[in-house]
Amino acid sequence: MSLKSDRWIRKMCEEYGMITPFVPYQVREGNISYGLSSFGYDIRLAEEFKIFSPPAGGNRIVDPKNFDESLLADFRGEYCDIPPHAFVLARSVERFKMPENVLGLCVGKSTYARCGILVNITPLEPGWRGVLTIEISNTTPLPARIYAQEGIAQVIFFAGEEVPLLGYDQHRGKYQDQRGIVLPRV
Repeated sequence: MSLKSDRWIRKMCEEYGMITPFVPYQVREGNISYGLSSFGYDIRLAEEFKIFSPPAGGNRIVDPKNFDESLLADFRGEYCDIPPHAFVLARSVERFKMPENVLGLCVGKSTYARCGILVNITPLEPGWRGVLTIEISNTTPLPARIYAQEGIAQVIFFAGEEVPLLGYDQHRGKYQDQRGIVLPRV
């Protein structure tokens, strides 16, 4: 498996439609950067969020097999303030169409990490398609702000020498072709 450069990413986006919309350069001025970088692609947040907001004094459990949607409040805006020691779910502006021999790895940007704001590491499996649901945690005791239409994470691409026996599309993955912010599924 080999790490892929900006030339390869650009070619895959132009010929295969791997990322749409695709920005073939880094956008920086006044923004947390997004677009094509040397060995990855910095993705942006859409303007829709689901903020984790459990009821005060409640004795509830967060269960991925039986997730209670009432624990999340919908919010739209140019930015989102994450409560202290809480998280939000968001989605990428970009839609992905992963080739059958390519694995993407989504990792948080250091600009946010230096403020105590972490993005969960997420794989984009070969054959997966859709917008990426992103979990963003505020590890600080203060509210933390994240910005829509600006960079939140980087996707790094690795190409395998072989195609896996079953890609995400072939084993009918539960998050295939997701649109919007998708909650946990079993």
